[in-house]
Amino acid sequence: MEKPILDFVKSRTQLGEKSIINTIKLLDEGATIPFISRYRKEMTGSLDEVEVAYIDNTYKVVKELIERKSYILNTIEEQGKLNSALKTQIKNTWDPIILEDIYLPYKRKKTTKAAQARAAGLEELAEVIFRSKTRNLRQTARQFLNETITNTDQALSGARDIIAENISEHKVAREIAREVFTRTAQLSSKLIKSTKDEADKYKNYFDFSQSLDRIPSHRLLAMYRGEEEKFLRVKIEIDEERLEGRLTRYFVKHKSECTVEVILALQDSLKRLVIPAISNEFRKEAKAKADDEAIEVFSENLKQLLLAAPLGEKRVLALDPGFRSGCKIAVMDRKGNFKANKTIFLHPPNPNIEEAKQIILNLIKSHQVEAIAIGNGTAGKESLKWLSSFVSADIPCYLVNESGASIYSASETARNEFPNLDLTVRGAISIGRRLMDPLAELVKIDAKSIGVGQYQHDVNQPKLKNKLDQVVINCVNKVGVNLNTASYHLLSYISGLGSTLAQNIIQYRNENKGITSIQELLKVPRMGAKAFEQSAGFLRVADGSNPLDNTGVHPESYKLVEKMSRPLGVSLTELIKNDELINQIELTNFVTDKIGMPTLKDIIVELKKSGLDSRGAASVFHFTEGLNTITDLKIGNKVNGLVNNLTKFGAFVDIGIKESGLLHISQITNTFIKDPSEVLSLGQEVEAMIIDLDIPRKRISLSLKF
Repeated sequence: MEKPILDFVKSRTQLGEKSIINTIKLLDEGATIPFISRYRKEMTGSLDEVEVAYIDNTYKVVKELIERKSYILNTIEEQGKLNSALKTQIKNTWDPIILEDIYLPYKRKKTTKAAQARAAGLEELAEVIFRSKTRNLRQTARQFLNETITNTDQALSGARDIIAENISEHKVAREIAREVFTRTAQLSSKLIKSTKDEADKYKNYFDFSQSLDRIPSHRLLAMYRGEEEKFLRVKIEIDEERLEGRLTRYFVKHKSECTVEVILALQDSLKRLVIPAISNEFRKEAKAKADDEAIEVFSENLKQLLLAAPLGEKRVLALDPGFRSGCKIAVMDRKGNFKANKTIFLHPPNPNIEEAKQIILNLIKSHQVEAIAIGNGTAGKESLKWLSSFVSADIPCYLVNESGASIYSASETARNEFPNLDLTVRGAISIGRRLMDPLAELVKIDAKSIGVGQYQHDVNQPKLKNKLDQVVINCVNKVGVNLNTASYHLLSYISGLGSTLAQNIIQYRNENKGITSIQELLKVPRMGAKAFEQSAGFLRVADGSNPLDNTGVHPESYKLVEKMSRPLGVSLTELIKNDELINQIELTNFVTDKIGMPTLKDIIVELKKSGLDSRGAASVFHFTEGLNTITDLKIGNKVNGLVNNLTKFGAFVDIGIKESGLLHISQITNTFIKDPSEVLSLGQEVEAMIIDLDIPRKRISLSLKF
């Protein structure tokens, strides 16, 4: 690897040189991020999936920068302006902003005032004025009159246009401007008065200003959204006098009649070119930074939701509550297969409580229901309360986050699964399956639609999609999937597989009535050695021919595990999940030049937890009794709640009514924290105190500090 490339990745990631070199080598060989972070720890220095992804993304950035440099060099060479000094300068530049500054004077532009002036033959006059090389300015200007330039004022104006553009493209001028922006930039917003009646949600930003380098990401994105919706005027304000003073001192070296023209050109350059250009640059940089922060929050929330504890294989009755059209019921067997559906009417305008109760009891009895899942949307809490009043305590009732269920029910995936079922029934099925296995169900939905974050529609969409896809991939591979029961969607996210191999695996297992070993995967059409290497460790075969197939031990290490078992005189079946025997293995005896302690320790962990789900098990939560609407709340009340969204400024908590309460970051703990996720996690149970109520605006403020 070339040293400049390595240095670029090192400076951006702050990771070790050896780790970077080996990780990039593995990536170039076609290895995936989950595989590298899980099964190549000796090579990477035990980098986790986030660090490996960081190297991957940074490596892509530097490759794009190299391509950009090549384009710039070719463009300047085509213009006949590429000399050896400029070529060396471009090749040695690794800062994208500085690179674009170097390229700016050579960049193909639309017709500008300066270009028109140059075409009229005024470039030499501009140089004379800028260098103060005349003692009689107007007489000199008359020498440049022609059919286009008919008087001296026109000549001087055109010359100033050229000087203004030259200043705006000057490397030092842009550096000074950036320094002033960095030190003094304020992001301000003003209400567009004609929209006042509709802009209430942006009330905090009607007359607002904050230092650009200190404004929180959520606030910046809110202001930009208000601007996009035409409620706010947003701009960056700087100390323009300071900027003009510094540039004047840099560019104006002489006192002569030319000085006035240069100062006029400089002022024009600032107002028309420099400030707008650098302002746009800083706006974009601030937006990109806010996007990254928002995407990070969203991806962390998504990760926690995907890794939420599953109920497991139970017979589930799922209820999607509703008013006018009734509550849709779907029943699933222990494998998640749809068995029956009904519609009941619990709520106004046409409730039929007794009939609804009888339908529920009949379904529970006929399908031997073991658990009930209730969507947590409209009428969810009321439905939970009603069901809990008569359903046996042996059948737990769970409120299930239904965000995205409607997206799934109208999707092509749902139509293919249940072509003859109504959308609302598909939604109920999704709610039930989400209780059984959140990960398996949520991978069917566009991650952006799951609803655990803020401003997901305002941030850079390709960057958001890339990050969320990586989160889903990491979560699916972290948990692993059952090769004989996993859906197409789950399999397609497994390291090294993709859509074609996922479909081929399903077709193969259907034709052969199941797969009996991981090794059998090599018989699947188009399953090559590389795809097998990348995927095998994340797939499971329960009750197969090799007990190691139900662990996260990679098949490349099976012989090593067999070697570990020999001194103990036991079979693999006897060794697995037998902590007493496993603890007797002396790991140092199995260290080689390729296999070190990180891999050996991972193998021990997998042997101890074979077949166990690392996500734990779902539990029932009870909201505070007697709370139905926001009017039931009183300041000072303590309420039970579930964290249902995390942001940089706080956490939102479901307290059992329609509106969620806000735990501002300052009300989470008595010690300083930079991020609520340091203390809280999605789905966490909390007891909070109500410290403020704004009933007209439906806002509830909570605190954990009591």
